[in-house]
Amino acid sequence: MSVSKANGRISIEYLRTLRQAGQPIVSLTAYDAGFARLLEQAGVDLILVGDSLGMVVQGHESTIPVNMDHMIYHAQMVVRGTQQAFVMADMPFMSYCDPKQALHNAARLMQEGGVQAVKLEGDASQAEVVAALAAHGVPVCAHLGLRPQSIHKLGAYRVQGRDAGAAERMLSDALQLQDAGADLLLLECVPAPLAGQIRSRVSIPVIGIGAGADCDGQILVLHDVLGMSERLPRFAKDFLQSSGTVQGALASYVEAVRQRQFPDAQHLFSQ
Repeated sequence: MSVSKANGRISIEYLRTLRQAGQPIVSLTAYDAGFARLLEQAGVDLILVGDSLGMVVQGHESTIPVNMDHMIYHAQMVVRGTQQAFVMADMPFMSYCDPKQALHNAARLMQEGGVQAVKLEGDASQAEVVAALAAHGVPVCAHLGLRPQSIHKLGAYRVQGRDAGAAERMLSDALQLQDAGADLLLLECVPAPLAGQIRSRVSIPVIGIGAGADCDGQILVLHDVLGMSERLPRFAKDFLQSSGTVQGALASYVEAVRQRQFPDAQHLFSQ
């Protein structure tokens, strides 16, 4: 399959093509040029400059302390370390409270950081923000399920959407965010059956993390894949343990996602 590029990079259109062709989208986080280069060489399609950097790079207990300047700094490094991968960055906590603020900060991430898309956490209440971004040419990835920026509201990192009411609301949120103009959807810590149901109802690519195999792609935090995390989440896998090298671990992850060997039964949540 030929790569549809925008300014030499994988495009949103290409990611849609992968969905239509039933070819899994391979995604990972990265926070600097060196690792970003290795991810691209391994064949990763989409690199997320995640606000997870607050925990795995800065040493904080949550993503809350991460600000726009942090995100732009790390985005610049990742973009400089790549030539073809689609690069997306998180909108940090409280940086998209209304359309005006969201437009200002998304413009900074794209103009200063160089990314091609932004990701924001939130349910259908964020539809107005998504619509404003989409109307001004900003590709948006909506993030449903476990939303780490809401950890102090949630009280714990736990699976979302297990009861019927919550599952129905999440499906409705997904449809409304898609209708508002979201180009991608990320589902985190969602029961596999619900993730599959959402994926079957929307037309945009769905990327899962702890959301089972019935998604259009998978993403993990780089430090989890390399066994560098203090505590490995249930939905993640240490690929370095069996491969022995960083390059081998990345190649194994890419192959496992492409062949739909990851996630398997031990890396998903039931309803």
